[in-house]
Amino acid sequence: MKNIISKKDVEYVAKLSRLKLREDEIPKFTHQLNTILEYIKKLNEVDTSKTEPTLQVVPLVNVRRKDVQVLSSTVEDVLKNAPDKERGYFKVPPIIE
Repeated sequence: MKNIISKKDVEYVAKLSRLKLREDEIPKFTHQLNTILEYIKKLNEVDTSKTEPTLQVVPLVNVRRKDVQVLSSTVEDVLKNAPDKERGYFKVPPIIE
């Protein structure tokens, strides 16, 4: 495996990311990043010319309840317990003078 990412690259990215890496972690991350890039290189070799682009790999299904029409409360029922009402509305004290 040819190293694409160097120790210097890992230190630079760690600095940009504001990560403090110990000296023993740098070779580990260098190896891991190189392994990832090698895998991506293999994926780029796959012929996808006959594959249609897709936005979702699994089908999306909307789960919705049935739209059932039900009777709502009447104005009289809603205003039955109102402390003060006027012409079919709740009457409240004015807030703007």
